[in-house]
Amino acid sequence: MTVDELARRSGTTTRNIRNYQTQGLLPSPTLVGRVGYYDDGHLGRLRLIAQLQQQGFSLAGIAEMLRAWEEGRSLADLLGFEDALTAPWTDEEPELMTLLELAEMFPQAADDPILAIRAIDLDLIRPHEDGFLIPSPSLLRAGAELAAVGVPLAATQDALAALRDDMARIGARFVGMFERYVWKPYVEAGMPPERLPEVTDALRRMRPLAAISVQATLAYAMQRASAASTAATAVGAAAERPPMNVREVS
Repeated sequence: MTVDELARRSGTTTRNIRNYQTQGLLPSPTLVGRVGYYDDGHLGRLRLIAQLQQQGFSLAGIAEMLRAWEEGRSLADLLGFEDALTAPWTDEEPELMTLLELAEMFPQAADDPILAIRAIDLDLIRPHEDGFLIPSPSLLRAGAELAAVGVPLAATQDALAALRDDMARIGARFVGMFERYVWKPYVEAGMPPERLPEVTDALRRMRPLAAISVQATLAYAMQRASAASTAATAVGAAAERPPMNVREVS
């Protein structure tokens, strides 16, 4: 990514990025011609710096910590932590689709431009050259399946917006547990380099545990909601109704 893209994704400024490089906090980018390109390692380092600053560390203190890790030959541990911190949560690859393909999947959007605009606002689709980039093809196809069974596209978009709010709270809850019970004690102990692998291991183990917990809890909630639905009530009432006598019919 370019420096502008790195600044956008990390929530900082290009000026800060260059300042961090000058102070030795951030490795230099890979030069291709006259353009410097950054990777996820740089992004992880910036997020680590931001977290340490939130914990009250000055830039000078962070630089000293990084130098201590390097001198202690445990920089690989630090890089391992950065990698665990920034590793993607899914291996799903974005796909490119044409306008015609999207129109075939979502005919309602073809007739109502507002739905298409909202799909962009929800980051379901991104205009890209002559077509659209789909960040999460599985999510888009799930919406198409819901539309195919009769759920209005507008209702699906409303549900997605609400679901993202719910997931944001759940994500914050799991991150909060890591910071409170793993990261904070580590910081209060003076961030000893020899304990960083332990912190990294905890972070890596919590990632799949969060996904498993959400999936199991959702399955239980869906089971209870389905049992309490009007459809389940109607089916139950029909099952309890005594069979009709042939003479009564006549």
